[in-house]
Amino acid sequence: MKKIITLVFVALLTAIVWAQSPQKMSYQAVIRDASNNLVSNTAVAMQISILQGSTEGTAVYVETQEPTTNDNGLVSFEIGAGTLVSGDFTTIDWANGPYFVKTETDPDGTTGGIAYTITGTSQLLSVPYALYATNAGTATYAANAGTATGGGNFAHYIGEEYGGGVIFDLWKDNAGVEHGLIVALTDQSPSQWSNVTTEEIGPSAQSRWDGLSNSNAIVGQAGHTNSAAKLCLDLESGGQSDWYLPSIQELSALWNNYNKVARALSQIPGATQLYNTYYWSSSEGYGKFAWTFCFNSGDADSGYKSNVIYVRAVRAF
Repeated sequence: MKKIITLVFVALLTAIVWAQSPQKMSYQAVIRDASNNLVSNTAVAMQISILQGSTEGTAVYVETQEPTTNDNGLVSFEIGAGTLVSGDFTTIDWANGPYFVKTETDPDGTTGGIAYTITGTSQLLSVPYALYATNAGTATYAANAGTATGGGNFAHYIGEEYGGGVIFDLWKDNAGVEHGLIVALTDQSPSQWSNVTTEEIGPSAQSRWDGLSNSNAIVGQAGHTNSAAKLCLDLESGGQSDWYLPSIQELSALWNNYNKVARALSQIPGATQLYNTYYWSSSEGYGKFAWTFCFNSGDADSGYKSNVIYVRAVRAF
């Protein structure tokens, strides 16, 4: 007899990490039951839809997946690698957004008939560079643009020593103004995510892309005395003092261009490489968890805020 579990909420798209393949993107979500308990080590059935225009928009792509949650209730899989229901992931025009990811979940749907009991929808706030460039012609991002002297219509380039560190991301806004992200030349001390390990901060610390906002929310939490975010906000390095703890997507962008960054770090006196292990992001998960990024595998995962792991600051220009 099929066990029935009622789910009332899912931490949808707490972290998205763009995969290295140009036709897939990695997805993670945390699944909890009606009592707010994690659904751990359980096979679940999910239907994933890419919606265009709005949360009620046209589904341009639909697939199903059957992942298994880990000890922390986390599911991880690649959108674009599931069982096709409709559409073609490779032909999505990412320039013609906005786009939203809709998930429908059955926590015990791999045994017996599938009955999706929970639905969540979240906007994709950024687009994978490779996917955008494949289907939209000229991108405004410069993940692979530029040379050792600039170029690609950008004054700077990925892997350039600049602004106290090394540039790992470049883009232009709607006005054509160039912006970028810079990683510090060395790690900060390994640290807990925060000394406040059980209280959830909430949306102000849960941005997937705005690490500075997250960092300020972390140090502003009641009872805060020390954290990975504080280490970064207090950092003065390379003549700069506006460092912060990167968000999960900012760490993903660093991973996507790490070959160029690593080459640059190897040539700068006193600089050190990122370790092939987990680093804290500033993106809070839920309760006593926050998001980490592994520079060995390129994967994101949730970790206890009390864990002591590596920290590397970034800044923006």
